[in-house]
Amino acid sequence: MQIPLQITFRGMEPSTAVEARIREKATKLERFQGRITGCKVVVDLPHRQHKHGTLYAVRVELAIPGREILASKGIGENHAHEDVYVAVRDAFDAVIRQLEAEIRVRRDHQRGERNQPDY
Repeated sequence: MQIPLQITFRGMEPSTAVEARIREKATKLERFQGRITGCKVVVDLPHRQHKHGTLYAVRVELAIPGREILASKGIGENHAHEDVYVAVRDAFDAVIRQLEAEIRVRRDHQRGERNQPDY
């Protein structure tokens, strides 16, 4: 990554264990896209009261050349996100899906340009 990973905790005390998991997940992102120019992660513990517990919200902002990718998990009522590690996993999984889609689009675009007939 060209710019260091930025991790922000809102509404909760910073956790070294959660930060370590985020760093691990961010490092794995580079295997999908080696040209990541930046990554920001926000772990939020909203102050709203829920019937079955408080849900964590995790937002990942990833910058690659020509595009920014944003994935947020935990905003809805998925009670699995009462566990911060599940919310982190789901947010990074969503970013990976978007990176894979971006890679497919670029690859297909490049193939299409090479396969165009010369007139």
